Amino acid sequence: MLQNLKIENVAIIESADIFFEKGLNIMTGETGAGKSIVIDSINAILGERTSRELVRTGCNKASVTALFKTESKGVSAVLDELGIEAEADGSLLISRSISLDGKNVCRINGMPVTVGMLKTLGRELINIHGQHDSQQLLNPETHCSFVDKLAGNDSLLSEYASAFDKLSQIRREIASLQTDDAAKARKIELLTYQIDEIENASLTVGEMEELKAVRTLHRNSEKIIGNVNEAYALLNGADEMSGALEQIKMSARQLDSVSQYYSALDENAEKLREIGYLIEDVQDRLSCVMDELEYDPQYAQAVEDRLDYLNRLSRKYGETEEEMLSFCEKCRKERQDIELSDERLIQLEAEEKKQYEFVVSLAERLTQSRKTTGVDFSEKVREELVFLDMPNVVFAVDIRPCALNENGADEVEFLISPNLGEAPKPMAKIASGGELSRIMLAIKNVLSDKDGTETLIFDEIDAGVSGRAASKLGKKLAAVSDGRQVICVTHLAQIAAQADHHFEISKASHGGKTYTSVTPLDFDGRKRELARIIGGEEITQAQLDMAAEMLTKI
Repeated sequence: MLQNLKIENVAIIESADIFFEKGLNIMTGETGAGKSIVIDSINAILGERTSRELVRTGCNKASVTALFKTESKGVSAVLDELGIEAEADGSLLISRSISLDGKNVCRINGMPVTVGMLKTLGRELINIHGQHDSQQLLNPETHCSFVDKLAGNDSLLSEYASAFDKLSQIRREIASLQTDDAAKARKIELLTYQIDEIENASLTVGEMEELKAVRTLHRNSEKIIGNVNEAYALLNGADEMSGALEQIKMSARQLDSVSQYYSALDENAEKLREIGYLIEDVQDRLSCVMDELEYDPQYAQAVEDRLDYLNRLSRKYGETEEEMLSFCEKCRKERQDIELSDERLIQLEAEEKKQYEFVVSLAERLTQSRKTTGVDFSEKVREELVFLDMPNVVFAVDIRPCALNENGADEVEFLISPNLGEAPKPMAKIASGGELSRIMLAIKNVLSDKDGTETLIFDEIDAGVSGRAASKLGKKLAAVSDGRQVICVTHLAQIAAQADHHFEISKASHGGKTYTSVTPLDFDGRKRELARIIGGEEITQAQLDMAAEMLTKI
């Protein structure tokens, strides 16, 4: 049950702190006063889509906080699934803030969560019915779900959906194998060519990188050889010029010759000799390099040819050796599947027959359940509609066979005859707006035992309803709220008069801004609000007396 809703900087609501209670909570107010903003705020904490346009002008962010008190097993299950610890007293605090940059920050019991997690939990907390929900009744595709809900077909539907999905997969695989022999032969020929081309290349992982390195070496070999020779000559000397090694040795000998007079020179002479040893080692290495580095035009051309060949393959089968080998393996498997397709096709056709029979058996169970429940559903909805001032109504559930689909093998459509002597016809063709509102309320009431949510919200369900029908609608809402929480936005005095708790939504302007306030009403406040709804702008004593009479008759 929703206990407290705190709204800050949402549209024209700067701040509102609303305390809801058990029973029928009614919200009324002038058009545009902000009733829909309250519902939008509730939708926000239930994880529904929001927009940064909700942020009040001049503010950086909007926020909504809701405190629930619940004993719902469904809520507990979702909290466990989300890894959120439930409070011992059943309280649940949900908050959501929307920034101007479009970012959302959501929390459940202080833990950061995603909008998707909010939505998952929201389905268990509140069931919102708005004007657009009545329009669902105009779409026959939604009718089957109402019957299934009353029948409790959730587990059967889940089993059927899984079986139907498997049947569809088998049929898709069969279709992919049912190609003519000529097409199979052409495909095998292409695959064989691709496999042979890759296998004949004798690919080795890393070969292309190695060849590129060798090519780079060969392309620069002349420069490398020249520079190495020059370096060797500078170290070893050439012609009449002494090299660096001989000069360093001479320097060491010069220091040794005078070290007896100045012993500190011994260390420097030793270091020069060490440098000489290092240079000798470098000389040996350079000599080996000069022996190894010999430009071979034939070998260089072979490297170029191999790289060109591998590059042509890579353009067809993958950038790297791994990708080309993987492509080859994929071709082998595809060729094998085609070669064995006749055997696989026979196997799949046997599986398809068996799976089809299983799916049909589940569909028949669904059909039987829907037909049995449809009779009960029709009678219960008709009883509700009779109370809602449709005394001559005929309501029927028409169940017709159709091809197997993801929901079974039934087309379900609600038929209605609101007037005596007329045959029932599809609801979409003859039901008025006011009748749709009453039919939806009737269905909601019939399914109330199947709805585990503790809070129901009806957003202007009174569209198209007036007079005695409105009074009956109000009484039915009061009946639905028995033992649970119902929040209802209405423009009708007959419905507002049934409230256990009445809130007035009003707006005022000052300082160049508009402000919406939510005020709980006492008896006098309710009387004045009902009089406003009845009479409009000018409230007379007669209207106040009529409002008082409506309240005292409840």
